[in-house]
Amino acid sequence: MSYNPNPLYAAPEDWRAYSGVLSRRVFAFILDYVIVALLCIPAAIVLFFLSIVTLGLGFFLYPALFVIVAGIYFGLTVGGPSQASLGMRAMGIAIVRVDGRPMDFMTAMVHLALFWILNSVLTPLILLAGLFIERSRLVHDLLVGTATVRTA
Repeated sequence: MSYNPNPLYAAPEDWRAYSGVLSRRVFAFILDYVIVALLCIPAAIVLFFLSIVTLGLGFFLYPALFVIVAGIYFGLTVGGPSQASLGMRAMGIAIVRVDGRPMDFMTAMVHLALFWILNSVLTPLILLAGLFIERSRLVHDLLVGTATVRTA
């Protein structure tokens, strides 16, 4: 069991915890995907040597490399004790579950997968939903049962 000096599990009721969250989410998204793109470089090198060891079978993973790296990155950071990726930490936000339980790896992965699926179908509307839904939640937040709150 690890020590977390600032456990933030339940979604607060105070409206100030949700003010400015949408714009912070956009900037956190940009930072996180720059980080994921940079993490793809060493992952590609490791995958190259793994492909040599597996006699070329590893080369079939190159088309999915970004998805794999992003999934592991978000699963470990958002599903970790801080409940926020590095971009979210820089913007002072975190993802919390509405039921009060801490985020885990699988919930973070489902959150990411739903974000990608819904973003590919409802591209501009996914952010517009946050303007009208309580707590500035997006559609995938409603489906997973999460909310994004300010930590600072």
